[in-house]
Amino acid sequence: MSLIYKDHKRNYIQREDLQIAEMREEDIEEVLSIENRCFKSPWNRTAFEQELCLDWSKILVARKCNEYHNTIVGYICLWVLLNEVHILNLATIPDFRRQGVATSLMNSCIEFSIHVGAKVLTLEVRKSNLSAISFYKNYGFEPEGIKPRYYSDNLEDAYVMWLTL
Repeated sequence: MSLIYKDHKRNYIQREDLQIAEMREEDIEEVLSIENRCFKSPWNRTAFEQELCLDWSKILVARKCNEYHNTIVGYICLWVLLNEVHILNLATIPDFRRQGVATSLMNSCIEFSIHVGAKVLTLEVRKSNLSAISFYKNYGFEPEGIKPRYYSDNLEDAYVMWLTL
């Protein structure tokens, strides 16, 4: 493993058997499969096709690469908005959770954000998603507000979380 991102709070390690790359149109089926397994209100094919065409959108995929596989095991979708990068989705195949996939994607997101000159990273997360909240807090994200009834499937509130870069 190699050190990818380090700040004053914690070291973040990236797995060497993962390749982080921009999503291509031919990746949509694998990403849709992850989306449907991970979210209560998943995006559809058209949503991903549209994201791939937007100048301000970037989707990164994590590929598990070895002599037997080259499989997408996670992805992160971002929007670049002036001096902000907004994380729309971060998902990992359930069988690959807690194995460094989300960490590798977040490391790449932070590196990309710094590269494009962003000053802040933002996201929304379900108030009930304690593991995601903990993950983001470990990176230094802090809750800065609440969006009431944000999620359409059950009208759950969302925390708005910010990380100053």
